[in-house]
Amino acid sequence: MAITVVIADDQEMVRTGFRMILESQSDIQVVEDVVDGEAALEAVRRHDPDVLLLDIRMPKLDGLEVTRRLASSGSARPRIVIVTTFDLDEYVHSALHGGASGFLLKDASPAMLIEAVRAAAVGDSLVSPAITVRLLREMAPVSARREVREPAEPLTEREIEVVRCLARGMTNAEIASALFVSLSTVKTHLANVQAKLDARNRVEIAAWAWESGLASGEK
Repeated sequence: MAITVVIADDQEMVRTGFRMILESQSDIQVVEDVVDGEAALEAVRRHDPDVLLLDIRMPKLDGLEVTRRLASSGSARPRIVIVTTFDLDEYVHSALHGGASGFLLKDASPAMLIEAVRAAAVGDSLVSPAITVRLLREMAPVSARREVREPAEPLTEREIEVVRCLARGMTNAEIASALFVSLSTVKTHLANVQAKLDARNRVEIAAWAWESGLASGEK
């Protein structure tokens, strides 16, 4: 079955471009595109899409509030991919903690956009490495002023290595290659870390790594 997508962005050119890119794929169907946050919530209720591509700056309700409301609903769908111009890092960081599954720049390549939607649909995340590393590194000192959560159980040495790679923007395949382990082993380690941190997704694991000092080698 096709991956169903709702696009929410107040710029018509962005919505049109995203729709054309996604609908060029036989396994992706854009069920609706909308111009503001309220319309995004209504479209989600109507269509129950697999993925919501969500801008941050929108009329009526911004993307942060939409993300918060959908995350608090307790539903596993839709998976939210934030699309940003990267001009307000702290907003993106807030969305990450609110439950977003991925982040893209608005000028991301068509291939990256398609990959992000497919990854989100299966519960994984695809984050532009530039966003992951720059955003989380810059925001870590701010968020570190809050108390950083402790894992339910200590991370193993191998789990720490995997998390450090993840926090630097590496994909699962790149982590496997760097650590000389199989792809399934990387996925197992990340699943264990996610459970220990009670994290929603790999993006939240990366955020924790920077906030705790693990990614920067301070811990």
